[in-house]
Amino acid sequence: MTVLAKTPTTTRDDRLLETSLIRRLMGRPELGATVGAVAVFIFFAVVADSILRAQSLSTVLYASSTIGIMAVPVALLMIGGEFDLSTGVMVTSSSLISSMFSYQMTANIWVGVAVSLVLTLGIGFFNGFLLVRTKLPSFIITLGTFLMLTGLNLGFTKLISSTVSTKSIGDMEGFESAKALFASRLSIGDVDLQVTILWWFALVALATWILLRTRIGNWIFASGGGPQAARAVGVPVAKTKIGLYMGVAFCAWISGQHLLFSYDVVQSGEGIGNEFLYIIAAVIGGCLMTGGYGSAIGSAVGAFIFGMTSKGIVYAEWNPDWFKFFLGAMLLLATLLNAWVRKRAEARA
Repeated sequence: MTVLAKTPTTTRDDRLLETSLIRRLMGRPELGATVGAVAVFIFFAVVADSILRAQSLSTVLYASSTIGIMAVPVALLMIGGEFDLSTGVMVTSSSLISSMFSYQMTANIWVGVAVSLVLTLGIGFFNGFLLVRTKLPSFIITLGTFLMLTGLNLGFTKLISSTVSTKSIGDMEGFESAKALFASRLSIGDVDLQVTILWWFALVALATWILLRTRIGNWIFASGGGPQAARAVGVPVAKTKIGLYMGVAFCAWISGQHLLFSYDVVQSGEGIGNEFLYIIAAVIGGCLMTGGYGSAIGSAVGAFIFGMTSKGIVYAEWNPDWFKFFLGAMLLLATLLNAWVRKRAEARA
């Protein structure tokens, strides 16, 4: 009688199964925004082919960078489960502090820039500290900061300059070197690129590295996804949220210095309403309003969509009055697309 040896069957552990490329892409927060960006680019390339010129693309990138620099920390803050409605006026506050301190103290421009950095970081710390101490919603706290900064910007500017704008500081020591850092142009062939584009790319790379490669990134996702559970496993939720608000303030300082050294003078009423553009860019880029989900790259794609739309309407010679309509429509469509992509990703998981 012949006994047949039973061939052992090999069972594969599901944990060891490789995730397909499609599944990994479906799980990325920025997928919906990327699809939308491609669609917007193709649309404007058809209706306004002048946008395909190198110099036009440079202009689009510049418009994107002015939103994107702030959209990056706003995205991280939203991933951490919070909002900041003071970002628009904080940018203006930063530039006003640099200008007025340097002018009134007849100091080197860099002294005013340094003082502005310290005070702007202080505003971010104030927002974060008040949030974790009072447990009030970030919407209420930063709305209060928004109103206070709006009043301070106007009040101090009129008190010191007797007008609603600052005095010219273009002839002061250190102005040219500061302008080279914050508001210079780089020529590549016949194309001029604003230095803010480099700032934007660097911030996106840094934020992406923090989110995906560091313990701090895990803390940010955990703080936004479930702060109580995060505290239970040792995540320093309070310090993480204060740090996120100070990160927003740091980028507001960068944007404020660009505003100042681009135009030499600053209007005290600038920046109001820009906070919504930063939030829109982050949401279009895949950040959830409820926190715990999103990416820095997605915020960059959202800002790029904003830049293409704002400049594409100009190149298409359309009435710019329709811009806000297109922006609102894109916000709704992007949010719906992101929700659909996330559901598909969860279904495949």
